[in-house]
Amino acid sequence: MAFKKPEPTCPRHESAPNTILVPAVSRRSVLKGGMAAAGVAVLGSLGELALKPEREAWATTTPPDIQFDLGNFIPPAAVFNDGAGNVTLRFATVFTTFATYQLTRTPNRQDQAILEGALTTIENAYPFSPSGVFTIISYGLPYFNRLPQKVVQGFVPKLLSDKKRLVLEEAVPSPTDVSPLNPGIKKLTYNVPVVIEGNDLAITLRSDNSSNISDILAWLAGSNRLAGGSMPSPAFNGLLRATSTRVMFQQIGMPRKVADANNLAFSPRVNRDSPMWMGFADQQTDGSAPSAQNVTFAGSSTAQLTTSSSGQYFDNGAIQHLSHNIEDLVQFYANDEPFTERCQYMFRSNPIPSLGNSNQFSNGGGPAYIDNVFQGTDDARRNAAAVNTFQGQHRMGHISALQRSSRATDGSPLHIRMDGTGFDNLDVPDGSNQPKLQFSAFVPTAEFFRAMRANQASLDLVQQFGVAPDDNGLERFITATRRQNFLAPPRRHRAFPLVENT
Repeated sequence: MAFKKPEPTCPRHESAPNTILVPAVSRRSVLKGGMAAAGVAVLGSLGELALKPEREAWATTTPPDIQFDLGNFIPPAAVFNDGAGNVTLRFATVFTTFATYQLTRTPNRQDQAILEGALTTIENAYPFSPSGVFTIISYGLPYFNRLPQKVVQGFVPKLLSDKKRLVLEEAVPSPTDVSPLNPGIKKLTYNVPVVIEGNDLAITLRSDNSSNISDILAWLAGSNRLAGGSMPSPAFNGLLRATSTRVMFQQIGMPRKVADANNLAFSPRVNRDSPMWMGFADQQTDGSAPSAQNVTFAGSSTAQLTTSSSGQYFDNGAIQHLSHNIEDLVQFYANDEPFTERCQYMFRSNPIPSLGNSNQFSNGGGPAYIDNVFQGTDDARRNAAAVNTFQGQHRMGHISALQRSSRATDGSPLHIRMDGTGFDNLDVPDGSNQPKLQFSAFVPTAEFFRAMRANQASLDLVQQFGVAPDDNGLERFITATRRQNFLAPPRRHRAFPLVENT
């Protein structure tokens, strides 16, 4: 029996109590390099909307050699259920900022010591915890291109499948990105071509307290104050030039708060329980690798994709992909997109995870907590071929397509995701603040991410089985405007890696 779509209702939200407006970032400030200050302004506004979690100290061990291995430092997972069954979620920090930089010259041993001293000073001022700050630093191809290539080739791991290729390769446009390489791809609202960035390094700062991140960014930029006291800023002597500061927030209900506060037209349709703009939780524990070790270059017993092994220079390193995405939520929450449609776009159609509520639009129209179930690498093909799908339609689901190549031999994910919501005007053509997906993930190789993102688009299955463009997962709702791959070295080599060998 066909599911009858309820009558849609989407009144514009006219007012919100205790309104906090997120400031727009002027193009002038971007062009003049004022991105750090712009990021601080956005952090301050969002910080007023967030609830400050009460955290315990979950570990007293020293920070890990795998920079992004935060499992012992954040609260344990918890079970949530709002009608679709038990789902286990785990949250790290409320705020994350991705700060990117270019170098004005090739760093030397003195620069290496200054950077390591700066990172150590930050961690002495703020504990390695959600209430303090987690710091991760990674390096792009422009950085490694500055170094003697004989050294780079001798130390950076290579692909086991092709030992002529390094684990770090530059990001490429995905098949559904707006790009001259994809002449047939056009987005309805944000038809912005993707830029492959050329940053030398990215510093990721994670904390429950937005003011901690703002303080650190200001100190790195020369404030000479840190954690409320006088502290000379690092003597980089013009070495670093900030290129962007991107703010991500992740807390249950916060997207709806931001939508209400900024009077967004689709606000009543955003689920109040969701930590993500599209109404579904994206923090399932079974959606990330069970161990950070699994996604490192050295790998584990279930996943070994590189020539690296324990004890080598980059053994506990990984590739960090960073992308900036505009989400077209006006289109996503439109009157002809009930919960059943949105649920299939996100997950799959065989079977549809939930039929939602009788009112398919108000407060999300259905549950926010739906399990990220792995149904095999052929799941996307079955959905595209309309095998037992909801209403017999040819469909692509975002999760099922992603799972074509995102898993290890034992079926566990081979990535650690670090993505969440944003709200700013970076790369928005008319300069307005818009919902963003700030996406970052740690994977064993750049090639692994390239293949995974191509499979997520699944244009091969779309063409083979005649899937309508409107039924191809989330692809038409998301515009990636920036992409870049970075190498996150082990903590012991986090400050300008390989410089000591040059």
